[in-house]
Amino acid sequence: MSINHLPGMETSAVSVLKRAVELDQTSRFQESLVCYQEGIQLLMDVLKAVKDDSKKVHYREKIKKYMDRAEQIKEHLNKAKEEGKYHEQIKISDSDTGFSYEVLFKPYINEGLTEVWVEDPYIRHIHQLYNFLRFCEMLLKAPCKVKKIHLLTSQDDGDSSAQQVNALSEIKESLQSQRVALDIQYSSTIHDREIRFDNGWIIKIGRGLDYFKKPKGRFSVGYCDYDLRECHETSVDIFHTRHTKTS
Repeated sequence: MSINHLPGMETSAVSVLKRAVELDQTSRFQESLVCYQEGIQLLMDVLKAVKDDSKKVHYREKIKKYMDRAEQIKEHLNKAKEEGKYHEQIKISDSDTGFSYEVLFKPYINEGLTEVWVEDPYIRHIHQLYNFLRFCEMLLKAPCKVKKIHLLTSQDDGDSSAQQVNALSEIKESLQSQRVALDIQYSSTIHDREIRFDNGWIIKIGRGLDYFKKPKGRFSVGYCDYDLRECHETSVDIFHTRHTKTS
């Protein structure tokens, strides 16, 4: 990294670590741990490029401080997971932004993730089908090796039934081209919404994947970038278990 890139790297590190502290203070520990780890790596990159000895000392102290806190959080999380007591809740307020699938699910995705179960009764209408496709695309881009996705949803019994079946069939075929299998099951009694990863994480969103508001217009901010899309009010409950479903 050249010296010319230092100011930008320092700004990025400060921003990420500030977010880590904010999440830490609101007990969103898994998210804060991810931010601490990213911020520490950025500071270490800055440290390698800094020439001033006094600044080196300053950055080493900062890195040690954040590493110590990250280690404390990791120990807390591991203990809670081992005891089966891990629970975290994220509140999304009405019209909040910054909750794309990439942002929401990132802390719970790792290289060991290979299989995902989605239980959501409302993957039926066009925008809901696109939501599910967007979720699948997020998994394809994430630092994991997902090989199989299970979808359990309700079947549309109205005029849109064929549309739902055809859309899911197309998604399945498209995923196959990416070497990911999609298993589709329908249930007339499903009500709860749950996303389960085979690395132990369980994410329950009150509104399922359908928590985004309709954009104000086709050319309004948030139409394409879901980090900028307004959300409906909902709660996200995160649990961890050592026992996951098997296919």
